[in-house]
Amino acid sequence: MVSEKVIHSSRLLEFPTHAMATIFPFRALRYDTGSIALGDVVTQPYDKITPEMQARYYNASPFNLVRIILGKKTDSDDAKNNVYTRAETFFQQWRGDGVLHQDPMPSIYAYSQIFNMPGVEKSVTKERRGFIALGKIEDYGAGIVFRHEQTLAKPKADRLELLRATRAHFGQLFMLYSDPRHELDKLLQDSGNDPDAEVKDEYGVAHRIRRISDRKTLEAIATQMRDKKLIIADGHHRYETALAYRNERRELANSAAASAGGVSSLPRKSPVKTTGQNSDVPHEYVMMTFINMDDQSLVILPTHRVVHGLPAFQTKTLIDGASKYFEVEKLGTVNSGVATSVLREAGKKGTALLAITSSEVLLLRGRPGANASALSGFSKRQQELDVVQLHRLILEGVLGISEEAIRNQQNISYVRDANEALERVRQGANVAFLMNPVRIEQVRDIAFAGEVLPQKSTDFYPKLLSGLTMYALD
Repeated sequence: MVSEKVIHSSRLLEFPTHAMATIFPFRALRYDTGSIALGDVVTQPYDKITPEMQARYYNASPFNLVRIILGKKTDSDDAKNNVYTRAETFFQQWRGDGVLHQDPMPSIYAYSQIFNMPGVEKSVTKERRGFIALGKIEDYGAGIVFRHEQTLAKPKADRLELLRATRAHFGQLFMLYSDPRHELDKLLQDSGNDPDAEVKDEYGVAHRIRRISDRKTLEAIATQMRDKKLIIADGHHRYETALAYRNERRELANSAAASAGGVSSLPRKSPVKTTGQNSDVPHEYVMMTFINMDDQSLVILPTHRVVHGLPAFQTKTLIDGASKYFEVEKLGTVNSGVATSVLREAGKKGTALLAITSSEVLLLRGRPGANASALSGFSKRQQELDVVQLHRLILEGVLGISEEAIRNQQNISYVRDANEALERVRQGANVAFLMNPVRIEQVRDIAFAGEVLPQKSTDFYPKLLSGLTMYALD
């Protein structure tokens, strides 16, 4: 078999050249906006919902999606009455009562988000466009879907229990594809302009979706996607949950067939027809939002690190240790705006970090090639990442925070806003490390090489709302 080869550190990954992304339209479940205000019921992705947000969502409407995707636990929860059983009850009640209705025609949903960059004065308004469709669940080894993050067992177990209970997908998997000529964007734009639903979220982002049901347009979009490779931008845990559930259902079908003395009734290939919803093996597909990684409106924000709770921390120890790996420059007092501007300019020439303690503001500039031996466990692509150098050389090497402690967030917090990071230091944190964002080219190259970034390396903005469309498996 002819294959293309992708270098991954010291080994070779081989992907079949015929591998392709398979997408289909579907009849989405959606809120009845004739009787329900969409802004009262949709939510941010489940893993971005704080306890305060959860309470606010609960108060907004008895039909807010948070009751399904992140319900409140009670002291009396047991095997028969818990967040998962209550989620299933809410879901079935809402379907039966008409709170949720299913669109009459299989469709792909154009999805646009109009937003301003957070934390930036006089920010230019941007519009990020994509579309929602079903995507075929693929094993990573197939060379079609690629990840850029490791996942954790606990969140996946939680999402799997919810999927088993509700047999539905409520949130969007954020998938990236490459289309430098913007052929898909043209198809989406040519299919009409009036949105079917529109809502503004708590961050001021305007979300609009528009149904596309024309068969020729649907087929043209599916054809354009056939040669695409997909990168998971957000939703790694939910993708791997869908993958685990698919495997469960396959095993059940095979076991049932074996018990009956026959072969599995599960077809090897069961395409979703463009004229109807896939009814044979709906668990082979998951709801995805597809975004062009070559679009200028694709934004990745930095995620700053705040270190706290180190009793023996001293600024001098940080400076002495960091000087082994970086050129260290003392800047004096700066506000968050100046700090991020200095960091951005320094980052144009290579690795750059800002370390801010109660007594110093330090600019750390990387020395090209100087730290290769200390980063020997990483590929050259990974070694060039600011976040890898920060984690391995400074957090682990200088400050002595273990990889496990970082993973469990024992002495480290992650914040999006630079001013908040500085405020944490004023309130007693040991040190804040301000970061430049990872570039999409770095995410792409690392993902396609079969490698991963450290946790909390990417923050794609804005997030995709949950509840705009839903995919019921039965």
